[in-house]
Amino acid sequence: MKSINELIKEINELKSELHNKDFLLTWEQSPEELERVLKTAQALKAMRQENIATNVFKNGLGISLFRDNSTRTRFSYASAINMLGLAQQDLDEGKSQIAHGETVRETANMISFCADAIGIRDDMYLGAGNAYMREVGEALDDGVKEGVLPHRPALVNLQCDIDHPTQSMADLAWLEEHFGGLDKLKGKKIAMTWAYSPSYGKPLSVPQGIIGLMTRFGMDVTLAHPEGYDLIPEVVEEARKNAEASGGSFTQVSSMEEAFEDADIVYPKSWAPYQVMGRRTELLRANDHDGLKALEQECLAQNANHKDWHCTEEMMKKTKDGEALYMHCLPADITGVSCKEGEVEESVFEKYRIATYKEASWKPYIIAAMIMNRKYQEPGDVLQQLLDEAEKRVK
Repeated sequence: MKSINELIKEINELKSELHNKDFLLTWEQSPEELERVLKTAQALKAMRQENIATNVFKNGLGISLFRDNSTRTRFSYASAINMLGLAQQDLDEGKSQIAHGETVRETANMISFCADAIGIRDDMYLGAGNAYMREVGEALDDGVKEGVLPHRPALVNLQCDIDHPTQSMADLAWLEEHFGGLDKLKGKKIAMTWAYSPSYGKPLSVPQGIIGLMTRFGMDVTLAHPEGYDLIPEVVEEARKNAEASGGSFTQVSSMEEAFEDADIVYPKSWAPYQVMGRRTELLRANDHDGLKALEQECLAQNANHKDWHCTEEMMKKTKDGEALYMHCLPADITGVSCKEGEVEESVFEKYRIATYKEASWKPYIIAAMIMNRKYQEPGDVLQQLLDEAEKRVK
């Protein structure tokens, strides 16, 4: 484990333009910028463990907008902004003027007078979530330019239709911790595979986030899913380009067995087919409840044809030495526990349960690190000041 001083030194040596842009897709950031977020998260985590206060803001708001259900990300965001000294204010669209037709430009400015961070989860509408975040960002830029806002809030993607950067970056932080460094990940095989679930409409953003990020660090990324469960084609192409640039590889196969073969890491996770998510978006926008019910039944029947896509002890034996690291964004559909039949066998999940909790524990620090790198051109200097002051978090 590196010391806080070592981490700060390394943060200062990494080139970054993160203070000039929002963190909306991991593949929009350079490898050095991604690494700087990771090291900032590590420094924040180490400071908390050493009881050093990290409230870089003396006041201010962290606004949250969740358009879909959330547990881990919702509480991770709340933890992150509190860690930095901000108070949380959740934007409930049903109780705001948004319900009366208020524009995105107006809303973005009205909620941001004292805001230092805005976190948005918008993953339900294919082709809309990430676009909405960019529209908010443009409105914030305009507000600062015109003197409405005193400064630009950091905008963080807490999951959209394309990517889940706080999740994939937390996953990467856990892999770095587990294997002992980013350099140790080069050549490691990670199997991102579809898995059976008795539910419908799970977003594409987690598997897309994994293939879009892990291919940046020389890993051998294998994507597997049944026929018809495709991801967004542009993201798959991005993964191919990333792998070529990093010296890793990106492979697509048609079975879980083949993907698990000799894998160092497995990530079995259900998602809805790309084409289905497109149809679902059209029905949601049309407020067609009968159409949505019919689509759900159609998709559940389609899922039921692939119950053999199940992470079992037998399947895990195919991995490297039978001991691949199991990963999941949680909550997993655990056979015999949370559902009759699901993504993973109970014995497999239980073996790696603590590991998945440690994986999830990185998310608050990743979110806080993203905010710090957006708000400060030199976050290392800010961390150094906190370290020098060494104010105790708990007296």
